[in-house]
Amino acid sequence: MVLVGRATRLARFVEAMTKRYEAVARLGAVTDTDDLTGTVTAHWDGTDWPPVGAVTEALQAFVGETRQRPPAYSAKHVDGVRSHALARAGVAVELEPVQVRVHDMALRDYSPPDVSFTATVGRGTYVRAIARDLGEHLGTGAHCAALRRTATGGFDVADAIAPQDASALALMPPAAVVPHLPRRVLTADELRAVGFGRAVPIEPQVRGTIALVADDGRLIAVAEARDDDHAHPVVVLEPAA
Repeated sequence: MVLVGRATRLARFVEAMTKRYEAVARLGAVTDTDDLTGTVTAHWDGTDWPPVGAVTEALQAFVGETRQRPPAYSAKHVDGVRSHALARAGVAVELEPVQVRVHDMALRDYSPPDVSFTATVGRGTYVRAIARDLGEHLGTGAHCAALRRTATGGFDVADAIAPQDASALALMPPAAVVPHLPRRVLTADELRAVGFGRAVPIEPQVRGTIALVADDGRLIAVAEARDDDHAHPVVVLEPAA
């Protein structure tokens, strides 16, 4: 998914969407990056791979709200420095587990040592950490050998276009990026007010992030509905002239 122009301001809302991945966890070896690019730090000395039932059960154990230790080679901050920068400098990094959500997991294929699976996860969830933890659960060790994102929110890779086919006519309107947000249609006066970054009144029961749209469906802004019964713009896509 590529955002262009003023729509790049919507990136924070895209990042908050669920993501679906196809991944391969390779059992039998642990790496310092938790993926194929790292240095192998441990080998499994066993001879019999876990049965498919054990693998399926282990995958399902990740579904729901869980605590996950981010990879040392990640974008997490440690005292203001990116974790991956510290790790590359030879500094031992052990990040604290964080709360993540895994919506579903499904086994696609099991051809030892490779476990192919799909995972739909929430923001901040590392699929290579799932591969690592799968190996710990099975007692074999593992790392992520392949990873491909196939969907972000309601946007599926099956609907993507090739780079050579990209054009202005192929662009979706900004409103299509946030279809999951509740909408508030603005009057002509409110549209101008929002263009200046001003808040507009909302129904008392409305709270959270909402889309402020024109009567033709154009996305004017994304706002936060607060306890003062007003929607305060946080991203304005059509500033007032």
